[in-house]
Amino acid sequence: MYEQDSLFTLSPAGQAGVLAITAVLSVALLWLTYRLTRRRSPLIRVAIAAVLFALFIWLSPQIYYTYYLQIFDGLPVQWVIKWPDPGRLIRLITFQSQVSLSDHGKGALFWAMALLGLAAPRLTRR
Repeated sequence: MYEQDSLFTLSPAGQAGVLAITAVLSVALLWLTYRLTRRRSPLIRVAIAAVLFALFIWLSPQIYYTYYLQIFDGLPVQWVIKWPDPGRLIRLITFQSQVSLSDHGKGALFWAMALLGLAAPRLTRR
């Protein structure tokens, strides 16, 4: 299903870098979701997760592009971020976007953030 994914065009070291960035960003977002949602109402917790996810979709391309500047020669220094349209966000979280590791991972990240936001008060009591 993912044979043509752009991740596989990178060297093993390049792939490891992308996966490391992804892991750090994902853990940071999950931690931030937990910290911001643990003492809120359920609707606010899901809204916080959605806003954080939208911010991630908006800003993360620049983080990855900065990494690509390090591993590819000749890339121009430029801004690659733009605010995602709501339709794209909905396609990502419903897994209706492109068949790619990136888009499916983004959808899974949203659901992990939303579920963590909903569970945060229970996790805090323990």
